Amino acid sequence: MPEVVPINSTPSDSPNPRLLDALGADNSSTRLQAALAAGTSPDPALLEALVERCAVEPDFFVRDMLTWALTRLPAEITVPRLRAELGSERAQARSQALHTLSKIGDGSVWPAITRSLLHDADDEVARSAWRAAVILVPAGEKKGLAADLAAQLGRGDRHVRLSLSRALVALGDLIEPALRTAMANADPTVRTHAHATELLLRNPEANVDSVIEEAKRIVALGPERVEGTAC
Repeated sequence: MPEVVPINSTPSDSPNPRLLDALGADNSSTRLQAALAAGTSPDPALLEALVERCAVEPDFFVRDMLTWALTRLPAEITVPRLRAELGSERAQARSQALHTLSKIGDGSVWPAITRSLLHDADDEVARSAWRAAVILVPAGEKKGLAADLAAQLGRGDRHVRLSLSRALVALGDLIEPALRTAMANADPTVRTHAHATELLLRNPEANVDSVIEEAKRIVALGPERVEGTAC
């Protein structure tokens, strides 16, 4: 049975040592309960331990609970620490910091969502950066962000491409010029991804597999011939 972690009822100057041990326990259920306890009774003294654990935690559900625990702390202490984490050499540290910052939703973080993060070589970091960017971007910066994201059309596997499409679609109709540019790209993979994204823009609830197949058909036949065969 996982260890039952006691919950502090009031913040303290130093974190609960039993809770710290539980955050690093071998058993994932114990770590999950510890993260839940940290969020249920928010204690600023736990900030460093929670951020550090995010960088190394292997279990998705525990990471998600750690993010929730961090969002329960005051943004004035959490946001600067997470911004610093964006420069970490550890990919998971960057990814989780971006994910948590997107959940906090502090618009002042936007300048920290750099092109290097949006184009990060690690797909999970890039995906987290895309999601954070479309949430935090100021209205006047959306067109530039759309162009920056569209420049990566064709990147990665199916999951990466879907994440990029979803991020672009979240920006709305202003992505259309960038999509048209990508549709003229010499690479058929880029063209297919651009057409699939346009189809999702028209119908965000569309079946993804059907959208991908239709985009492949458009690229194979040409948009004019596809329109000519439509009933």
